[in-house]
Amino acid sequence: MSDTWVILGASSAVARAFAREAASHGAALVLAGRDMEDLEHQAADLAIRYGVPAMPLRFEARDLATHAGFVAECRRRAGDGLLNVFLAFGVMPDQAAADADPEVAAGMVEANFTGAASVLGALAPVLEAQRGGTVVALGSVAGDRGRKRNFLYGATKAALLVYLQGYAARLSGAGVRVLCIKAGPVDTGMTWALPKLPFMASPRGFAAAAWQRAGKGGGSAYLPGIWWPVMTIIRLLPTPIFNKLNI
Repeated sequence: MSDTWVILGASSAVARAFAREAASHGAALVLAGRDMEDLEHQAADLAIRYGVPAMPLRFEARDLATHAGFVAECRRRAGDGLLNVFLAFGVMPDQAAADADPEVAAGMVEANFTGAASVLGALAPVLEAQRGGTVVALGSVAGDRGRKRNFLYGATKAALLVYLQGYAARLSGAGVRVLCIKAGPVDTGMTWALPKLPFMASPRGFAAAAWQRAGKGGGSAYLPGIWWPVMTIIRLLPTPIFNKLNI
């Protein structure tokens, strides 16, 4: 029985690319998200293109009450294979919009952190019971330090990183690898409206690098790797200087 990757937020550009990467290595797929028509088309394409089982499954990150049932269905569809997780959902509204509307701010926290913590919490007993598997979650370089342009988004990603650190500690005895990818900007719909960004990655290149890094174990990793020295400098800047930067 082949391993199965559950792709959470499977309609995103990065998730699509990662699903293709996993399928090219023979993995079965559960494509989870809200747009069932898109997921069905994507599943059919992957099954034909790579000859692997690919199954669409409805998932709503903010509907916490459905997460236990969703996880049970993922486990059923994986059969005897090892269950792995790629968490790629999230939203990034403009900071000004979040400042002006508490509903926008709350929605971002619910999607980026609360929903992620809820579904990962529901998955934990399954991962412990199978004594293995890999969890890859998309964090962000924005979580390294609160910047005036996107500090609420950054706060949700910082919270996710801390959660994943504790999650990894919980699952370490079961042989589960937990990896948080601190992603720099990727050329997707989430970044199209933003000013030109440095070191922009393509979804395909990013997914290939994420797959390769996941095979090396858990922890955290900057992708692309250039963000490690960049964010090291940003973290070390004295606060008076940092606060003057329009970043």
